[in-house]
Amino acid sequence: MKFTKILVANRGEIAVRILRSAREMGIRTVAVYSDVDRDAPHVRQADEAVHIGNAPSSESYLVIDKIIRSALETGAQAIHPGYGFLSENPAFARAVKAAGLVLIGPTAEAMEMMGSKLAAKAAAKQYGIPLVPGTDEAISDVNEARQIAEQVGFPILIKASAGGGGKGMRIVEQVSQFDEMLERAVSEARSAFGDGSVFIERYVGSPRHIEIQVLADNHGNVVYLFERECSVQRRHQKVVEEAPSAVLTPEKREAMGLCAVQVARACDYRGAGTVEFLLDENLDFYFLEMNTRLQVEHPVTEMITGVDLVREQIRIAEGEPISFKQEDLRINGHAIEVRVYAEDPANNFLPDIGTLRRYVRPQGPGVRVDDGYEEGMDIPIYYDPMISKLIVWADNRDAAMDRMIRAIDEYLIVGCETTLGFCRFVMNHEAFRSGRFDTHFVKFYFQPEFLRPELEPEEEKALAVLAHALQAGSGGSIAAEKVEPPASSLSPWKLNRS
Repeated sequence: MKFTKILVANRGEIAVRILRSAREMGIRTVAVYSDVDRDAPHVRQADEAVHIGNAPSSESYLVIDKIIRSALETGAQAIHPGYGFLSENPAFARAVKAAGLVLIGPTAEAMEMMGSKLAAKAAAKQYGIPLVPGTDEAISDVNEARQIAEQVGFPILIKASAGGGGKGMRIVEQVSQFDEMLERAVSEARSAFGDGSVFIERYVGSPRHIEIQVLADNHGNVVYLFERECSVQRRHQKVVEEAPSAVLTPEKREAMGLCAVQVARACDYRGAGTVEFLLDENLDFYFLEMNTRLQVEHPVTEMITGVDLVREQIRIAEGEPISFKQEDLRINGHAIEVRVYAEDPANNFLPDIGTLRRYVRPQGPGVRVDDGYEEGMDIPIYYDPMISKLIVWADNRDAAMDRMIRAIDEYLIVGCETTLGFCRFVMNHEAFRSGRFDTHFVKFYFQPEFLRPELEPEEEKALAVLAHALQAGSGGSIAAEKVEPPASSLSPWKLNRS
């Protein structure tokens, strides 16, 4: 069935991203919005918009009945959930189907299987996919679990089956800590997810986080679109992603890709999904989990393959086969994405919301900005503090890093602290530039004072003048002072701190 109208059950940059592909396909669109998003870009860019409630997501974007009612009342045939909110909610998937609508995503059954880390491990094990040594089932006997932990060897990792974002996770260095850490992990998992099931894995001390993008249709076709390196993280959440990885050989890439395809087949997957792996210091890989949705970092895959993943999602939901074959895919150049959060890297990456008094996007060859904000808008406290995703493409990795630095320097955000300065630090760091880094990058290399460089007196004066001019909203005061800003230090992300 060809869709003539779809509803986008999300907000911000991902809603705008989906609307663009739908528009190119000639499909009319419906946006939904909460009170604080009434004037947001995604609302204006859709053909229709429906108000669904108050600002808290529990009263708007997470209310299944409101989303489905909006789709039915506007005549939408399908719903795209984006990522976050209801995108991996099996109850939502079932409700969409029961209403006679199409979910642009996988089935509820696939979500449930891959939403449980234990069920996902069991499915992967059937296909001989490498797993981190540990337990295959939830811990039910503390004494038995302790014995298994000793067999696996310390340090070990206790993980929540339903977990994510580092919750319900504990590293245990020695057997004397095991009982206490197990109790804490179970308690946190039960509190965060309503499910206290935990299991044990060997702790991989210096892991890289590598994920494989897959697409699967209703005709038995499954392809992988290479990998994304996502090892630069804070609080177990990604900040910098790139494609391809700097360390994978063609042979290792193919082996991981084929494993990802098998994982997708194991849960009878449909649509776009991501299979995540840990890569250890010996470049041995282990299945971690599958995300049954479009990933935040999907643009880097689009940039190196030329594939519009949202378009493919919609076509697959319409019943069409994937528009290309595995052998048609090639890696073209290198892409890097940084997530621009309204956070203060100098204060443990705590949220720093505010009003975007100045907001100027970078431009030029190979630069892409996916965002859902404009100058003058507020960053609301109710949702994820991500302002945008800054993506660059170049012929090779070195050129991509240099282009990202240039793009960061052109990106002007005044009104809140952002992660741009941290991301610039990453691009310049030898560990990242050499490709010799892992998920402990922040722990090993970053200190808040690195974002507070010592300035010469004339640089400090130039900064003060420029910052004053920006806050006053007039460039004339700069000319009046006749100050030439030193090019070495006055990148826009530094002005953000004024």
